[in-house]
Amino acid sequence: MSANENENAPPVEGQDSSASVQKIQTLLSARDDTSRFVGLALLKSVLDNTPELRSNEDAIAALWESIPPKFLDRLMRTGSKQQKAPDAPRKDANDMLDIAVSILHTFAALLPENARQNPRLLQRIPLLVASLLHCSNDTTRLALETLVSLVSHPDGAQAFTAIDDISPLTEVASSQPLVLDTLLYAWLNATAAGADKTKLRSKMDATIGSLVSSFKGTDAVTLLAFLGSLLPRLEPEVLPSNPKWLPSLAQFISDLVARRPTAAGRAAFTNVCAALLEAYPSPAPQLLFAEQGNKTDNPSSYLLINLLLVDLRATLPTLLEQLNNPSYAETSRRLASAFNVVSHFIGYLVRSMDDNAAGNLPWVISPDLLLKLRKAISETMSLTTEYLRDRWDASVAGAMGLHPDARVGAANTAAGSHFTLAWDSKSDSAASADDPLILAAVRALAIWLREDDNDFLRKEAAGLADMLIDLYRSSSSSSSSSSQGRLDFRRPVLVAFEGIIVEKKGRAAFLDNGGWQALADDLVAVLEASSAASDENEAARGIEVVRVLLQIAESERPGPREAWMDLVTRVAAWYAPEAKQPAVVEECQVAALQLVTALLANTHPGMQKRYVHSTSAVLGIANQLKGKISGDPALEEALEDVLGTLAALR
Repeated sequence: MSANENENAPPVEGQDSSASVQKIQTLLSARDDTSRFVGLALLKSVLDNTPELRSNEDAIAALWESIPPKFLDRLMRTGSKQQKAPDAPRKDANDMLDIAVSILHTFAALLPENARQNPRLLQRIPLLVASLLHCSNDTTRLALETLVSLVSHPDGAQAFTAIDDISPLTEVASSQPLVLDTLLYAWLNATAAGADKTKLRSKMDATIGSLVSSFKGTDAVTLLAFLGSLLPRLEPEVLPSNPKWLPSLAQFISDLVARRPTAAGRAAFTNVCAALLEAYPSPAPQLLFAEQGNKTDNPSSYLLINLLLVDLRATLPTLLEQLNNPSYAETSRRLASAFNVVSHFIGYLVRSMDDNAAGNLPWVISPDLLLKLRKAISETMSLTTEYLRDRWDASVAGAMGLHPDARVGAANTAAGSHFTLAWDSKSDSAASADDPLILAAVRALAIWLREDDNDFLRKEAAGLADMLIDLYRSSSSSSSSSSQGRLDFRRPVLVAFEGIIVEKKGRAAFLDNGGWQALADDLVAVLEASSAASDENEAARGIEVVRVLLQIAESERPGPREAWMDLVTRVAAWYAPEAKQPAVVEECQVAALQLVTALLANTHPGMQKRYVHSTSAVLGIANQLKGKISGDPALEEALEDVLGTLAALR
């Protein structure tokens, strides 16, 4: 480094920065530790007071190379030792630790990107972790900031996860939120870098258990927020299985719900509840929703769901105006989690009622509180319907019922091109089906429409038919083009229509917006795909498609519409695979034949004559399936009904 490069730098200790740098390098290269310590102290002062030097990457890299790594290690080890010595030696040890951590913090921030992944820096990670219990508050913060910076890269994350004992981190976690950031980045980046998933899962399980113990006696908001962010992002192979800390975590949530939580607390327990229900679908509902033998006037499950419903009703009316605010992402995530928890609660409630009828389980919640929740859920879903309608209109339609031809006009302005009748979020468009909040809202609404006999809400939801069908088509198109990261609305939409088409208004809205054609196209695609490869998820959706279309076909008077008979021709042309298929795939295939049979049987005789060749073809397919299906009495009986009905029509 030349003198000219630093001639404008502020003086340090009476010398210009160039001379100071030369002196620092001389001191650091000395053989005695005292000179080296003085060099480090002078280096810290120069870096703090010389902005030009801090921005010179070559000079920073040269200074870093001049620091003996083993000397830094000795400083941290000496500073971390528990000594029963007089105060003066203890203070000297603390000073050693402070200067070593401060130097590492500075260079972790100033070194070029490639140098931060160099072993000279990464090999200091274990000692940084070990020093945490002996640092002052300020030095602890610097050490954790350094760790967060280092583990944000794959190499640093792997170096961190290789440490056997990270108990110093878990012991200070309740008072130092940066500990949780360190763990989050380290685990996620180590997973992405290809770390041993079995070992990582074991370490994560043990560490989270230690964290839970460390947070006892606190509100655990930061821990819940951390797990709410971590769990949804873990691969199934890394997710701890049947962890022993789940009951303690559920107790944290229960305690927080009962304490009138702050906004941060509400977001934390909402997101972690949704994460637990997705990650642990068997134990989590029992822990979160059942009374666990603690019968009180207001059990925690009632308080939890009621708080979530209040949050949804309070936030949805003003959400449209926040679409492009920086805060929308967090708000949307919280509301999506709330909808998902409500969906799981409704499902658990239905299962519990079935089990109660069989005498297996007690009621989840008392009847009077259940009635209160039913009213609150219905009000929330009515408000959800309004929000979805307004959001969809803002994004696509411009106004309810507007013809699609009126949606395509665009205006070109200095701010960019946009639809003349629509506006939406810049990042999460409703029209392109990539906003998780819309998916969560549709799923919760769909389950409630199907499970609750609320005629008014079903008629209200019929006004969403155009949106639901557009989302269905968009999801089908995304699936066929193998789009990555797109949300799939098809299953929730099918569940929603199961409830909506119970009402005459709902059936009319479904048909007027092209619902039959959209679902029929998807069913044929599922059948054709099953000829080449068995996909049980696709087949399960095909069964749900048949359930909706069959209900429509059987309720139409005086009989099926002529346009629907195209499905008969398309199924008749389907090539049934000869090999044995999984049970759910065979069930889908038989269900499709049942739908076609219902269309043929319910149409007038003249139409039946026109489709006699298709009837024969479908009969041949049914006979072919009969030779493969065995062991399922219900499926065999359904196929026999198809064969008998079709034979009578020829």
